[in-house]
Amino acid sequence: MTAGPKPILCYVTDGRALKPAPAPANPLLNDSIPLRLRLLLDSIGRAAAAGTDWIQIREKDLDTRPLVELVRLALAESRDTAARVLVNDRLDIAVAANAGGIHLGEKSLPLQSVVEWRSSTRRSHFLIGVSCHSLESAREAERGGADYIFFGPVYATPSKASFGPPQGIERLREICTALKIPVLAIGGVNLVNGSECISAGAAGVAAIRLFQDAADSAELAAKLKNFSSLQ
Repeated sequence: MTAGPKPILCYVTDGRALKPAPAPANPLLNDSIPLRLRLLLDSIGRAAAAGTDWIQIREKDLDTRPLVELVRLALAESRDTAARVLVNDRLDIAVAANAGGIHLGEKSLPLQSVVEWRSSTRRSHFLIGVSCHSLESAREAERGGADYIFFGPVYATPSKASFGPPQGIERLREICTALKIPVLAIGGVNLVNGSECISAGAAGVAAIRLFQDAADSAELAAKLKNFSSLQ
């Protein structure tokens, strides 16, 4: 038995949940930038430097201008790392800021439209992900051309309560077995149960608080990367 590929780690941002802290000594994060964006960029920078693979900007309440600014600054923060910056819902923002991809929710643009746009613009490197909450929607996303999906909530979590009760590890396993594209587990994932998700076949994990509340981002990423499944 050999170790499988390292899990994909995706930090999903939520600036409203960040606690005020002293501004970091970073020239990008000066006093002309609103405190919320400074806190977000500090969190994004630490996660990217620690080895987090994807940073999904999910600030649904921000207006277009500050959201574009945030994505552009996030790209600057992660420029010297391997992290890819994705934008939640807003294709226009992703294109304007030259982000690495988009993540679509249930009420986002139709997947087909985004896939057709990518094909017509020849942006083969641009990632398209979809949030799914059932086997049917997961299969539909794969057939539609999604590069990956989020599936959940696997465990109980306040941020995903509106999507119903937790799906559980066996449902996650069913989804991972049925799909060929990567499945990232989301919803209540932590250091205790994360290995369970990878063992069930998940290609990685996505979370807000797991990454955002980490006292040591590098230590967290190292522990999560060691959740590689055995094959």
